[in-house]
Amino acid sequence: MPRPLRRLARMNRDAVSGLLLIVGGVAVIVLMGLHPTGHGLMNEQTFDRTALLNMLVHAVAIAATPVLFLGLLGAARRLGNSDLAIAALVAFGFGGVAVVEAALASGFIFPGVIQRIESAQGSDVPHAFLVYTGLWNQAHAKVQVVAWSIGTLLLAAAILRNRSRLPFAAAMGVAGVAFAIVVLFLFLSGHVRMDLHGARIIYFAQAGWLAWLGLALSLAGRQSPATSQ
Repeated sequence: MPRPLRRLARMNRDAVSGLLLIVGGVAVIVLMGLHPTGHGLMNEQTFDRTALLNMLVHAVAIAATPVLFLGLLGAARRLGNSDLAIAALVAFGFGGVAVVEAALASGFIFPGVIQRIESAQGSDVPHAFLVYTGLWNQAHAKVQVVAWSIGTLLLAAAILRNRSRLPFAAAMGVAGVAFAIVVLFLFLSGHVRMDLHGARIIYFAQAGWLAWLGLALSLAGRQSPATSQ
């Protein structure tokens, strides 16, 4: 067995779950930083390079979604599988489906539609599909923001009710509740839109909180016996 796998096998469930949350959260932050703009895709000179980057960014985002969910499953177990934690898992899982749908539309369908536009020689039909794909991506991204904000709110409440189970529980719980309420208010009131700038703000904050949860879970795992699986 390779050395990294042997090390992973020696870690207990909490430590592994924390590592998954850290890796997934950091991946989201890096990917949003690398996320290309639509201008690069619409430019014939930069299309090939930008389309490749766009595909890779969204492919990794799709892969990071189940990684984060596995980490969240470990967090729910650490919190005793309370009703709040289970409800949070449902919200995160629902939002995860929306993430995958949005990433498929933006990373794979959108560039394909642009190629169809170039080959259609001015036909209006491909342009209509381009608009439709953009609306599809935005709709799923909005579902994800609301679902993950509700999931954060519920999970933060579960953390506050089980403060003895995690380090930094009080600060992390209060921060999660405050973050979720602020994001929901700003998003639902229209102060933050799901353009690239607005999405980066929301996703950076969401991913940062999940990575913080992962750190706390990893520390809790190291403090627990390796046999407590």
